[in-house]
Amino acid sequence: MDLSSVNWLAVVVCVVVSMISGSIWYNPKTFFPIWWKVVGKGDQPGMSNMGLTWGLTVLSSFVQAAAMSFMVDAMGGLMGGASVMTGMSTGFMLWLGFVAPTNLVNKLFAGHGLKIWVIEAGNHLVNFLLFGAILGAWQ
Repeated sequence: MDLSSVNWLAVVVCVVVSMISGSIWYNPKTFFPIWWKVVGKGDQPGMSNMGLTWGLTVLSSFVQAAAMSFMVDAMGGLMGGASVMTGMSTGFMLWLGFVAPTNLVNKLFAGHGLKIWVIEAGNHLVNFLLFGAILGAWQ
């Protein structure tokens, strides 16, 4: 794991892209009303401490993008070099192998059901594909 191999500008772009895609995904005109109807518990989420909520959200995106950078580099090495396609393939495989099943179990045991899983896991899928494309293009 060589930190100098990470394109930190690409990681920062991934974080910005995830904030933009999340704001579109959970917009009141897209999936937020459906999501909130099931998971809502009164006030809107995170409203009591927005600084902490947004800080940890940005940090989480940063950690995901930095970790994915290593994986895109490693998978690119196995697939003939990092590219948009190898990056997106890596993002998809990470989502399919780790994010989707973990999120599914959490949603089922929380009693939220498949509709909420599709919304939340779908947002992660979009972000992982975008991260992979960005990181693969800039490796």
